[in-house]
Amino acid sequence: MPVPLASYTSRLPLKLPSPSNIYTRVHPTSHRPQQSTAQHSDEPDKRLQRTDRRHTLHFTGRSDRRMAPVVERAPFLPTGEATLRPSFVRDEDERPKVAHDRFSDEVPVISLHGIDDARRTEIRDRVAAACEGWGIFQVVDHGVDAALIAEMARLSRDFFALPAEDKLRYDMSGGKKGGFIVSSHLQGETVQDWREIVTYFSYPVKARDYGRWPDKPAGWRAVVEQYSERLMALSCKLLGVLSEAMGLETEALSKACVDMDQKVVVNFYPKCPQPDLTLGLKRHTDPGTITLLLQDLVGGLQATRDGGNTWITVQPIAGAFVVNLGDHGHYLSNGRFKNADHQAVVNGESSRLSIATFQNPAPDAKVWPLAVREGEDTILEEPITFTEMYRRKMARDLELAKRKKQAKADQLKQQLQQEAAPAAAPTKPLNQILA
Repeated sequence: MPVPLASYTSRLPLKLPSPSNIYTRVHPTSHRPQQSTAQHSDEPDKRLQRTDRRHTLHFTGRSDRRMAPVVERAPFLPTGEATLRPSFVRDEDERPKVAHDRFSDEVPVISLHGIDDARRTEIRDRVAAACEGWGIFQVVDHGVDAALIAEMARLSRDFFALPAEDKLRYDMSGGKKGGFIVSSHLQGETVQDWREIVTYFSYPVKARDYGRWPDKPAGWRAVVEQYSERLMALSCKLLGVLSEAMGLETEALSKACVDMDQKVVVNFYPKCPQPDLTLGLKRHTDPGTITLLLQDLVGGLQATRDGGNTWITVQPIAGAFVVNLGDHGHYLSNGRFKNADHQAVVNGESSRLSIATFQNPAPDAKVWPLAVREGEDTILEEPITFTEMYRRKMARDLELAKRKKQAKADQLKQQLQQEAAPAAAPTKPLNQILA
């Protein structure tokens, strides 16, 4: 019997050798993988190749950095085809179990009105309970201007409607910090996500590279800058409430991030010909401290809190932010607060837009529980940096992908052996043998 996937996951060690390469790219005429140095989908991809129906886009890596990229045709998702290509088809156990528009109200919705005065204690308790139960909740009455939110969403959609050449001016392959990219996948995997992305590295401010911020549509840079600042303030306010819930000073979680990093990722999920076979974004937890997600009303964000046995589709609320706690926040709380386990599904009727703002610690920030309750052990063996924490996460994901691939190969081999085995000769009854 093949070993269940859960058994592989449970046996993965916390510390693994550092993988030299994370992502892969596949040439349409040669199916041998070519190694790349890109990182997780929440990080900048350093070398990817993507294909459209007939052509290929190549980017140079570290060893041939002097060579110019060779562009044969724009690398976008094959949305005009009637069936999904194999590179997007997921295994049955990874496919959507709940429709994109079968909404649930299980995820708490919390009004932040009064967070700085009379209602602070109530809000703190509700946020803490949501993080203990789900690691995910929605906030309304958050103070971010509705006109700014609407303008950010409008300009984001306008960008994805631009001609290919305008988007490709900001292609972020080859190690560029920010810009446009299409899909991605781990080296140990062959399945791609059904999405297009624009990434802004927005904090620390001194590290901003405005040359990587698209200048089309007109005015988008200025709007992103305002949006980024407002969400940084909102994130810090939420981290303050969580700090207090842990019995710490209000600034404890923000200080643990040292010089807080922020990245704004705009996700565009086009209509999909066979949405039941693929995902817009595979199941994962965010590596950082906290994530604020703005989504349109189409629906597609899904969450689980029982290890993937059951999923719900989060009810979209106009102007609300979905708040996910990440791995870093999970560790700082010593596991008291869950890191939200989630994915994005797609549909065949309409495209979907979401804007994720990731709040991460500085690369050298120490990862270690800030509050350990009486009778608890620490969930980490030793203090590590966020860079090391992230490396281990990627190593585990890579190891899991390899083990799952091997389990599939073993299962197929066993099936072929059973089919090839000669059928046993029928046994005659004793009276026929003696006749």
